[in-house]
Amino acid sequence: MNDQAKKPASALKICPICGKPQSEATRPFCSSRCRDVDLNRWLKGSYVIPGKDDDVDDVE
Repeated sequence: MNDQAKKPASALKICPICGKPQSEATRPFCSSRCRDVDLNRWLKGSYVIPGKDDDVDDVE
């Protein structure tokens, strides 16, 4: 028996930007264009994780 078990074929994954099938060379995106669009969104601050304010009243 072969030592390396064959893995089942993974489900086709899609690009998070446009929804096309992803490319091995630019994973998880389908192209370098979508990769650059994602980087631009990060640099502009479009991706924000909401949180609560840090305003704390000092009670003395």
